[in-house]
Amino acid sequence: QVQLVDSGGGLVQAGGSLRLSCAASGFGGSFSGYTMAWFRQAPGKEREFVAGINWNGRSTHYTDSVKARFTISRDIAKATASLQMNSLKPEDTAIYYCAAERSISDIVLTSVSSYDLWGQGTQVTVSS
Repeated sequence: QVQLVDSGGGLVQAGGSLRLSCAASGFGGSFSGYTMAWFRQAPGKEREFVAGINWNGRSTHYTDSVKARFTISRDIAKATASLQMNSLKPEDTAIYYCAAERSISDIVLTSVSSYDLWGQGTQVTVSS
């Protein structure tokens, strides 16, 4: 069974850092054929794209509000994806979801509907 498991969320003060991890299982060696992304959803708001990395790690894309603060990466051998979040702000507070799309394109898509698989989410809370 293909599965994504998110972890690493928590409570942090503004200006602090967190590292989210997404462990993929059941891909049968095909993890490298997927684009990986992180989305977030704050209370009362729609789920939004945060960052994505293409199948070979050579292309990344970030939403403007996190550029220069967040870094997405992947480890194909370990079938994991990570999101390093620095200089966190209260407006970054949300549930963060890992997502996967079967694709070997260099283009990282940003719409929720483009992604086939989702993690269960991990809560990130940034206090002011």
